[in-house]
Amino acid sequence: MPVLLSRFPAPLRVLRSLPHRAVAGMVALGMSALLACTTAQGAGASLAVKVETVATGLDTPWGLAFLPGGDMLVTERGGTLRRVSPAGRVSPPLAGVPAVQARSQGGLLDVVVDPDFAQRPWVYLSYSEPGTGSEAGLAGTAVARARLQGDRLVDVQVIFRQTPKVRGGGHFGSRLVFGRDGHLFVTLGDRMQDSPSAPGRDFAQNLQTTLGKVVRIQRDGRIPADNPSWPGGAQPGIWSTGHRNPQGAALHPDTGELWVVEHGPQGGDELNRALPGRNFGWPLRSYGCPYGSLTGNERCRVQGGVHAPDFTEPVSTWVPSVSPSGLVFYTGDRYPGWKGSLFTGALSGRALWRLVLQGDRVVTREALLPDLRERIRDVRQGPDGWLYLLTDSSEGRIVRLAP
Repeated sequence: MPVLLSRFPAPLRVLRSLPHRAVAGMVALGMSALLACTTAQGAGASLAVKVETVATGLDTPWGLAFLPGGDMLVTERGGTLRRVSPAGRVSPPLAGVPAVQARSQGGLLDVVVDPDFAQRPWVYLSYSEPGTGSEAGLAGTAVARARLQGDRLVDVQVIFRQTPKVRGGGHFGSRLVFGRDGHLFVTLGDRMQDSPSAPGRDFAQNLQTTLGKVVRIQRDGRIPADNPSWPGGAQPGIWSTGHRNPQGAALHPDTGELWVVEHGPQGGDELNRALPGRNFGWPLRSYGCPYGSLTGNERCRVQGGVHAPDFTEPVSTWVPSVSPSGLVFYTGDRYPGWKGSLFTGALSGRALWRLVLQGDRVVTREALLPDLRERIRDVRQGPDGWLYLLTDSSEGRIVRLAP
C-alpha cells in the first residue's frame, strides 16, 4: 500500500512504520521506492506516488527519448549518448555523436526521435557547437540528425546552427519538439549575461539573430513556407522571439500549440504559449530582477514586469525562481486525477511541479517530490503511460513514478 507523506513526513519515519520484512524486501529489490513519496492534492483528489529507480550511473543526463520497443536514449551533457533498456541496462556511449563544447550550461542537450521512426530511423540532437577558425572560442546551439544503427549514429547532418556564435557558457536552451505536421521546433537561449552593460544583451529582440528565439524547421533543416513573417532582415525560421532560456517544451494535446517554460533572472520563470509571431518581452520585460538587484523588491522587476500590451504575457510565473526544465502534458490513465495536468521539473527548486489547467489558464499548481532533494532536468511520459524523470547530477538517475 502506498505511503502518504501527510502521515509520515520524513523518509525515515516511513521506514520505521513498515514491518522489518517489508524493509528487507525493499533492500533486496534494490529499489528506492517509498524513499521519496508525496501526496498530491490538486484538482480535488489525493494521490500517493512512489519513486522507482530505473537506471543509475548517468553523468549529468539532460534529455530523454523513447524508442519503439521501450528502449530509451539519454544524453549526458559531457557529450555522450547512451541507450538504456526498460530493465535499466545502460549501454556504452554510442559512436558518431557530434563534438560539443561541454562547459558551464553547454554540452549535449536534448534528444528526440523522428515521429516516423519505423520508416525513418532518424535521431535529432541539440547541443552547444564549438566554433572553429575565426569563431574559435565561441559557441552556439546547433541541431544535428543522424540515423541510428545499432550502437552508433551514421549519416550525421547538421540541420540548424544558431546565429551568431558568441562567448560564454550559459543560456543555450534547448528543447526539441515535433509538431503535428512533422516540423521541428527548437528552443534557443539568448546566450547573454544579464548585466545591462553586457554587449549584445538585446539580441533576443534582434530578429537578425536566432538568440532568444523559438525556430521551426523541416526535418532536413529547410524553412517551412507557412512560418510567420517578420520585418525584412529577419533570420529564417523564427517562430517566436523575446525568450531568455527556454529549457522545457511540449505540444498541447488538444490544440497542438507549443508551450514552453523558461528561466527568469532571480525570479520571473515563465510558462508561455509559444504562438507564432509573438514577442515575449525579454530582456525588456520580466517578472524577475536583474542580477545585482535585491530579490523580493517589487521595483527591481525588469521594466515593471507587465508585458502587455506591447508583449505577450506569460501564462504563469514563478517568483522566486525554481528553474523549470523539461515539460510534458500528461495524457495517460496511470495516475487518477492527473490526466490533462502539465508537469515540469525544477533545478534550483528541486521538485516536480504539477500544474492544473482550465483552457489556457493555470488554476492550481503544486510542488511534488520535495523529499527527493534532486534537480529534475527532464520529465517525459513513457509509452507505458508512466512518468519518467531525469535527475541532474554526476550520479544521475532515470526514475519512474508509480501510484
